[in-house]
Amino acid sequence: MFGIGTAELIVILVVALIIIGPKKLHDIAKAMGRALGEFRRATDEIRENFDLASIDHKPQAKPAAPEPSTPEKTPESSTVNKQKQAPHAEQ
Repeated sequence: MFGIGTAELIVILVVALIIIGPKKLHDIAKAMGRALGEFRRATDEIRENFDLASIDHKPQAKPAAPEPSTPEKTPESSTVNKQKQAPHAEQ
């Protein structure tokens, strides 16, 4: 817990007991407990909102794109291509 060992924690509590006093120490500890609980609830709510928002904004999986199809060669198209190339070759 924050790098504080048991011995350090006991020293801090004893100093707080001496400075604040036993009556007010109880009230202060209760107020701090409530504040920490409220803080934890608020952070949990914020974390939950971010989790829900990230789920809503995740990109949907795109379907696999079909492979591009090559145009089928027909006998007429190959004949037309040969006829178009032939006049250029003669010139």
